[in-house]
Amino acid sequence: MKRHTHCSPEAATAPVGTTSFAQRLFNARGRVNSPLLMMLFPLAALAGPAADAPDLPPQAQVTSVLRSSPMVSAAGAMLEAEEARSRRLAAGPHEWTLRLTDQQRRVRTTPAERFNEVDVALERALRLPGKGELDRQLGAAGIASAKIGRGDALHEASRALLSGWFDWLREQSSAEQWRKQRDVLARQAGVVKRRVELGDAPRLEKLQADAALAQAEAQLAQAEGRAQVTAESLRRLYPALKLPDSVPEVAPEAVGQDAAKWVTAILEHNHELGVARAESLRARVGASRAEAERRPDPSVGVRVARERDGEERLIGLTLSLPLPGEGRRADADAAVASAQASAHREAGIQRRIEAEAAALYRRTTAARAGWLGQQAAAEALVRSADLSERAWQLGEGSLSDTLNARRLAHEARLAASLARLDASEARYRLLLDAHQLWALDMDDDEHGEHDHP
Repeated sequence: MKRHTHCSPEAATAPVGTTSFAQRLFNARGRVNSPLLMMLFPLAALAGPAADAPDLPPQAQVTSVLRSSPMVSAAGAMLEAEEARSRRLAAGPHEWTLRLTDQQRRVRTTPAERFNEVDVALERALRLPGKGELDRQLGAAGIASAKIGRGDALHEASRALLSGWFDWLREQSSAEQWRKQRDVLARQAGVVKRRVELGDAPRLEKLQADAALAQAEAQLAQAEGRAQVTAESLRRLYPALKLPDSVPEVAPEAVGQDAAKWVTAILEHNHELGVARAESLRARVGASRAEAERRPDPSVGVRVARERDGEERLIGLTLSLPLPGEGRRADADAAVASAQASAHREAGIQRRIEAEAAALYRRTTAARAGWLGQQAAAEALVRSADLSERAWQLGEGSLSDTLNARRLAHEARLAASLARLDASEARYRLLLDAHQLWALDMDDDEHGEHDHP
């Protein structure tokens, strides 16, 4: 028969740094270390108000949107559920049991005798020393995990808001660029029409100008339609969000060259990793609890009986003790294996988040560099288009060359505008994951009742 080795929660396999995190999360008495929780999950009120970014929604609207998010509300309900489970674990699995027996005794005599008898017993299983403390630790670990889970829900809701916001900015910026191109081509078409009427230009140029204007108007209609779709989606998803009339042109700032600091900051504040660590700790405490359950809890009680119609009265104590079998050993083995699996999942999540954080930093720096290149190209092509149009007005160039130059300038401006928004979104996403953008941990006065010593 294969023998299984039982280990304590601390002996379960865990990545480097996990045990120290677990030891700090609970104090020597097994209760949640409240000061550490405050460090892990700072109150939003302590963060202080931050200045509103011109290309982001105002902080007040963001706070309202995140608080009303169904995802965050669901996480808050899960926190309440974990608090109830914690109270249940602290109370223990055993309850008083009342047994009542009403019987009739028949004695074979001549004549036969019958006696009514009553038997009343009150008993309860007693939780062995040590199990209650482990149950309280399990409850505290569940609450801690739910609190981090609520922070994770806030983070994911913030990511979704940021992504949707920049989707709308891109579509709105495209519409604005096409509107400018339409206005320029409309002005050019008016000039061509006047010159044709005066006999200074062939009718072919009017056809070319009108065709370019019609194409621009068609592209503008499509861009405005896409902008309206994204705007409607934002309004439906975030009713408290107010969309600006135009897209502010804000140059994305550089994020610095120290990639290691950004990766460290993201790991330090990552909710997904925090949930994995809390669940790994919870699984280790559960392994210890399953090991302790191999020693069954005894049941004690008191019994009172009335026999032979009251001729005999009995009173006594009862003791029952389950005999442990292979099932309890299997439960303990399964709990230890689950703790090891949780530790391995934690290690995998940490490795993945490190890779994602490093990639996000590289993407942010590359996006800004790409925007700078697109911006320089757009400025050069706009100057070239202006010179080409000036030459055409002086009779030194053709309208087709002017329209082509104007098209290239428009495409470059549009690409630069989208590149700027991509760079800004990447930078804000980096700040968001490092907890330097919005207040993501809202265990404030509204949810203060969830804090336990």
